[in-house]
Amino acid sequence: MSMRRILGALGMSVTVACAVFATSKPAGGDPLLKPIAPDYARRWLAPTPPVRVFGNAYLVGFGGLNVGLVKTSAGLILIDGAVPQAVRTIQANIRKLGFDPKDIKFILSTEAHYDHAGGIAALARDSGATVIASDFSTKELARGSGDASDPQTGTLEHFPGVTRLRPIADGETIKLGDTEIAAIATPGHTLGSTSWSWRSCEGKSCKTVVFAASTNPISADDYRFTDPAHQAVPDAFRTTFRKLRAMPCDVLITAHPQQSGGEEKLAKLLKTRTPNPFVDANACKAYADTHEALLDARLAREKVGG
Repeated sequence: MSMRRILGALGMSVTVACAVFATSKPAGGDPLLKPIAPDYARRWLAPTPPVRVFGNAYLVGFGGLNVGLVKTSAGLILIDGAVPQAVRTIQANIRKLGFDPKDIKFILSTEAHYDHAGGIAALARDSGATVIASDFSTKELARGSGDASDPQTGTLEHFPGVTRLRPIADGETIKLGDTEIAAIATPGHTLGSTSWSWRSCEGKSCKTVVFAASTNPISADDYRFTDPAHQAVPDAFRTTFRKLRAMPCDVLITAHPQQSGGEEKLAKLLKTRTPNPFVDANACKAYADTHEALLDARLAREKVGG
């Protein structure tokens, strides 16, 4: 997806440091680590300290791309994999938390776009993990490209195809040790987009954590959401927004932190854990409201020829 369009739609700006970014060069010409759109992707990869968000939920990603880590009693679960050139940094961040990347048993995918799925093939190979995604997305992950129904078709980079895939249905759960994670179909941004939800505890305080897929209505320049042939996409968005408003959600992590105030929350968390800035029972509702307003604005522009 284009972060430039996301930020423009939200009326935000981001300052990208000119210093060293968290990227990795492919060792020995490893094809699964070959950088994708390195100049453009660099804006997402500002180095960020790995951190525990709440309970068994951690972040091991970057300033503009969240990569989630869930610690269970039987191993680790990773959520998303950023771009290939970021893989070694993700693995290093996991080690900084005291964990071993080889203990990753499952990798959960939110969407089959190169910025979130580009590194999954290498991460799965290095750990032996099974990759889990919606049935729709497993087909995209296997071929390393999106479906023709994707509003951004023609603007997205291809990425390394993923093997050892397991499809999961909406509402189905996976269990690893003491942790059970539910797949929540949240289509729109792609028709296979999936968010992930689980209960996590700190002592006697237990919260529902949601790692949410992107829900922003962006597209290729010539795509029209109001085209009758594309009606399934805005319909999917509406279903997702209703679902996000209704579902339990105490801690929200979004695939791009900027979409939910994640940058500010993380900066506060790195200073103090009390009160925890990520704990907000209204976060998923606000996330849905923000992006449904963007969809409404987009539809209105298209109807007047914009």
